[in-house]
Amino acid sequence: MIDIKIIREKPRLVEENLRKRLKDETIVKEFLKVDNNWRVIKKETDELKARRNFISKEINKAKKSNSPNMAALLKEAKEIPGEIGKKDSMLNSLEEMKLSIWKKLPNLIDKSVPVGDASKNKVLKKYGRASKKIKEGHAEIMENMELIDTKKAAEVAGSRFYYLKNDLVRLNYAIISFALDFLQKKNFELVQPPYMLKKEVLEGAITFDVFEDSIYKIEGEDLYLIGTAEHALNALHSNETINSKELPLRYAGISPCFRKEAGAHGKDTKGIFRTHQFEKVEQFVFCKPKDGWKEFNLILKNSVELYKKLEIPFRTVVLASGDTGNVPTKTIDFEGWFPSQGEYRELGSCSNCLDYQARRSNTRFQDGGDIKFVYTLNNTAIATERMMTCIIENHIQKDGSIKIPKALWKYMGKRIFVKKK
Repeated sequence: MIDIKIIREKPRLVEENLRKRLKDETIVKEFLKVDNNWRVIKKETDELKARRNFISKEINKAKKSNSPNMAALLKEAKEIPGEIGKKDSMLNSLEEMKLSIWKKLPNLIDKSVPVGDASKNKVLKKYGRASKKIKEGHAEIMENMELIDTKKAAEVAGSRFYYLKNDLVRLNYAIISFALDFLQKKNFELVQPPYMLKKEVLEGAITFDVFEDSIYKIEGEDLYLIGTAEHALNALHSNETINSKELPLRYAGISPCFRKEAGAHGKDTKGIFRTHQFEKVEQFVFCKPKDGWKEFNLILKNSVELYKKLEIPFRTVVLASGDTGNVPTKTIDFEGWFPSQGEYRELGSCSNCLDYQARRSNTRFQDGGDIKFVYTLNNTAIATERMMTCIIENHIQKDGSIKIPKALWKYMGKRIFVKKK
């Protein structure tokens, strides 16, 4: 969440931020109206409670002195609890309304972010040479080589599911092992998080009503399958105060991810580019505010190194304000080249969330005599299913075999794989 002081003291700044994000700015006035009512009722409630305490003392004095005011004091003492109860009820209702609106307000967009919709996204840099267009895409190549079976998966589980088979299973785990080894050498702590989280915990990482249509709920329980390890890693230090000497804390999370992909019907329906389940290695950082952009550049550089080692053409793209999610202040996407489509497609992203998630999750650090909120950053080191589609399209040889990137040789035990005979 945004610091409430900013909303109260600089409402025009928050409204301008909503305009940049192409969102309704009237929500700010709605928040301020509820917040003002809450503060009025809070003041009245506090005054009533102070009056109750005062009367209690006056009654004790009156008893000792046989004061003629005793009856009036007792009458008021009897009435005040009811009034306080009514005020507390109003206060709780306003508190819920205020919190609900507050949580919907997106993070403040960084000044370096281009303003506008997705058409304003800016390519920062290209890496590698884009290969020539090929006739078959990854779906056809994988099916022909008996590396996936989406037909049977659709029969037993539904569309956008798959069976990985033969060398593709090995390639998947080779990529995971390679990424984990790479990040561990960079002093990231490896974490395999819970695959389900409570709603309250998820709300610490996301704007829930925006993300709700994308995640799976466990029927009859307050649990949701995670859409990314980021959300579970964000919760790792929720409601904690971290010793400043321990910061930054850098984690490499490995987990399956489950998403409904609502609204994506008719797009990428073939193969394993856009699916309901996939594996992902995630970088996640807790740091001091002063180190936020330093850590952002660090995890960004890590992904660039990883992608280079996997020998795929790719580019980095800074998302425009209207295309940036609610939580980050800035996001840079990694897009891989797909020769079958003749275009770059998203493989992952790198985001600085400032203290937005930390406020929602109550994650702080001791800074001398002060307690402050940490900054959180996340980066898709590698989403393996998407990476495999990119590797296969860019590494297919004239004879139909697939050349394995050198960085994966030791994990695969081979340098090339061919159709199973």
